[in-house]
Amino acid sequence: MKYPKEYLDEIKNRLKVSTVVSKTVSLKKRGKEFVGLSPFKNEKTPSFTVNDEKEFYHCFATSEHGNIFDFVMKTQNLKFGEAVKHLAQLAGMQPYMFSKQDEEREKKWNEYKSIFSHYVEFYHNELLKNENYSIARDYLKNRSLGKDEVKKFKIGYIEKNPNFFEKLKKDHNEQTLVETGLFYLDEKKKIYLERFRGRLIFPINNISGQPIALGGRIIENLDYLAKYINSPETNFFKKGSNLYNLDLARKFSNKIDHIYLVEGYMDVVGLSKNGIDNVVANLGTSLTDKQILILNQFFDDIIICFDGDESGYKAAVRAAENLIKELRPEKQISFLFLPDKEDPDSYVNKNGKANFVNFTNQSKLSIHQFIFSHYKKQTKNNPSSMAIFEKKLRAIANTIKDDFIKKYVLEYFLEKIAELTPHSNQNNKRFISKKTKSLESTKKYFQESQSLSGVELKEFSLLYLVINNLDLLQANIHLIENIKLFTELNKKIFEMIIEKLKSSSHVAVQDLNLDVQLTEKVNKFAPIKHILKNQSDDDQKIIELLEDISRDLMNYDLEFRIQELESKFSVDMSESTFNELKELKKKQNLN
Repeated sequence: MKYPKEYLDEIKNRLKVSTVVSKTVSLKKRGKEFVGLSPFKNEKTPSFTVNDEKEFYHCFATSEHGNIFDFVMKTQNLKFGEAVKHLAQLAGMQPYMFSKQDEEREKKWNEYKSIFSHYVEFYHNELLKNENYSIARDYLKNRSLGKDEVKKFKIGYIEKNPNFFEKLKKDHNEQTLVETGLFYLDEKKKIYLERFRGRLIFPINNISGQPIALGGRIIENLDYLAKYINSPETNFFKKGSNLYNLDLARKFSNKIDHIYLVEGYMDVVGLSKNGIDNVVANLGTSLTDKQILILNQFFDDIIICFDGDESGYKAAVRAAENLIKELRPEKQISFLFLPDKEDPDSYVNKNGKANFVNFTNQSKLSIHQFIFSHYKKQTKNNPSSMAIFEKKLRAIANTIKDDFIKKYVLEYFLEKIAELTPHSNQNNKRFISKKTKSLESTKKYFQESQSLSGVELKEFSLLYLVINNLDLLQANIHLIENIKLFTELNKKIFEMIIEKLKSSSHVAVQDLNLDVQLTEKVNKFAPIKHILKNQSDDDQKIIELLEDISRDLMNYDLEFRIQELESKFSVDMSESTFNELKELKKKQNLN
């Protein structure tokens, strides 16, 4: 049996190609695409590209090309069905079992979709064309929303005494219609009523863009009615697993790395009208881990922007404590608090897109900063209160799943507490300054390391190995004297060390007169220091590591010479250049 197209599309919509490929291939962003070394061939120069927008990968070295299913099948040697199961699990979806129960569910799902599509389409067209709906159009006009926004979000309006149930009943049975959540039985009158009557309706789409639920807003000031209501949960709609506007917002993830998460449908529509399309809304419940994990599939920075009132602030606190556990090194969760009595819709309509973006850049708080700030406001400057404060922050930090983030968040909390209690921390001041590293310094370290090339890092590892094992390598000078370095400064330093080792009977580190800044850089960035941490006394291991570094640097040299010869051969097409090139490639393969 075949997998339903909708099931496969759902997997593809939930998973970017780069997300799947990056679990196997180290990718780097280059314009709209990602590039990396081919998983189908041993190569030194990246020829493998990934395009999330077009949903494919392409290998120029082997001509391999395809989507996420093709990639998993080819790299993991799986059959199509196995690849689907693997990717469904990665996308957080239930496996498709092909049982009679699944077939029945598929049939019900298609009927459910059909009902919602007809329902949304009918009331959307009524809002656009029915002259009796002027009250709804006037409301939208007063909210600065026009026909473009109504069409983009398929907004509709349901009159107070609708009869669409009777129309749908011609093609669907009563039980199925009630199971959609669009209708309910009035026990007294024994008639079916439309849940969203007298309200504007906002279709809530699944990630593929199909309506699966509704949000409804009253347009009159009636105290006895809730301002907003949402569809009840059904077999095909779970509030904690969906987000309003995700189907449209996810398409911007190739251009924008952050997403605004707001409280209401009107906030989404208002921001979009002002040119901010990277925005979604939760569905009237507390934010869930599932919603954050879904957003993390597409965006690196989630900016939670709740209303600037007390209820919005309390919702933010609950969200922060619940969601901090999902922090990961490559992902961020931030909070943005608008001025009192403002929501994203009102603020952006008054101030415009540029002001909203500037306000975001200046005012957003990282999740750990917000949590610290919140509990600090509740703390008094006495030992008991400070102890409770620290205990609470430690407990929150310990919920974080990623060990690296947990470490740095806890250190951030403890450093900030130390600043509040300088006298009680005097004895620890020296220890703190040496041993702890704030998130800012970690970020700086990452940025500095990103600016270094692979060959520089490899040279730093060589220098680190030599400087810390002078006696061993002086006795085995033949292992290092012919190694070629490429970076000018590293090359000069290395040649000077070799000369010293050859000319003196015993050389200590201080005899080398090394540049302090270079030494600091080597000690800071040499990747090999992490490997040597527990093996610094193992001479055999050190020599093995040295041989690995020597081989890698030789390959850098070969690759550079091959590139030069390839350029030369493309011009002169001479047999001698071709033969030289062939010999070098043979040597590269052997190495």
